Amino acid sequence: MTDPVLDAVNTAYVSESRRVLATLIRLLGDFDAAEEALSDAFRAALEQWPRDGVPANPRAWLVSTGRFKAIDAMRRRKKFDQLDEESAAETIGVVDEHAWADEASVEDDRLRLIFTCCHPALAPDAQVALTLREVCGLATEEIARAFLTPAPTLAQRIVRAKAKIRDANIPYDVPSRAELPERLNAVLRVVYLVFNEGYAASAGASVTRHDLSSEAIRLGRLLIDLLPEPEAMGLLALMLLHESRRGARATAEGDLILLEDQDRALWDRTLIAEGVGLVEQALATRRFGPYTIQAAIAAIHAEAPTPDATDWNEVVGLYDVLLRMDGSPVIELNRSVALAMRDGAAAGLASVDAIFARGDLAEYRLAHAARADLLRRLGRNDEARAAYERALTLTKQEPERRFLQRRIGAL
Repeated sequence: MTDPVLDAVNTAYVSESRRVLATLIRLLGDFDAAEEALSDAFRAALEQWPRDGVPANPRAWLVSTGRFKAIDAMRRRKKFDQLDEESAAETIGVVDEHAWADEASVEDDRLRLIFTCCHPALAPDAQVALTLREVCGLATEEIARAFLTPAPTLAQRIVRAKAKIRDANIPYDVPSRAELPERLNAVLRVVYLVFNEGYAASAGASVTRHDLSSEAIRLGRLLIDLLPEPEAMGLLALMLLHESRRGARATAEGDLILLEDQDRALWDRTLIAEGVGLVEQALATRRFGPYTIQAAIAAIHAEAPTPDATDWNEVVGLYDVLLRMDGSPVIELNRSVALAMRDGAAAGLASVDAIFARGDLAEYRLAHAARADLLRRLGRNDEARAAYERALTLTKQEPERRFLQRRIGAL
């Protein structure tokens, strides 16, 4: 039998810990002090909730307790008189009105935090890494896989970013409307990476991490409310269109289902309608960018009643536009897959091999998996098996590993 109080603490950690951290950073003005206070607050919850019961507002309790413990620790470090033990015991767990007086301010704390983490004083990669770590709570190893970067390098990047925020007195605030446009691109990039980790988890037992994808969508909606720019609309559209397929992307046993094999009746038509509407709005402005083009590609897939009905010529054309905006090898890989659907596996394989010939994507599991699939379709089974095995060595997500193993077994 499970312990209901322990379950409540675990639930609060999953659903509230990043919000609590964001508010603690505002109240304490320091990342490290806030992280320590967060740990102290949950430690106190494990000790007190079994005795006193789960509070009506766990988030408020955790913020107040974390703030109290941080202030207590600061006083002790400065050799001030220690708080009276009886007074301290009474204060812990009492909702601090100073911390919780302004509900709107508390709700905006994560938005403040993401703009702080994406401040232009920080290097672009540091902005993304810090936001994924602090706003979304991803482990350093998970972020490193998203960056295709060694974990120790990523960890140092996060440490340096925190030091820069402290030493440069970077404000913990949402930028003024005049500053917002130039700050938006970095924020959109962060939200996109957060969504990607939720939509296709880089490791673990599940195909998706709904907590991350839903959080990215929530942040996307907040950004549109704050600054209804075409690319913010395009990014939200892209996330909604991908999220619409979540219920069809895995079997009941958790195994991966490819796009062409998904039951399209399970796709969420409400999300698709909203996403398509946002794409149309963004395109109508003629001030759109890469996220809107990717959303337009996703809309073609979403509106096709069957895989065979997909307009692959239009998809390839949109990837051509996208490559002129952002010539990344990952986008080129995606175009290669679309090209294979339009012109045949041999054309797709030639395009993928050209990417590898330049030395790009050598450690990217999806590139090797795509190449393996094209080789399989061409009947080049020995080469396909080798490519699948290379993809398998780079894959940390269990459903993907099982899928690749099944493909190897079938060959």
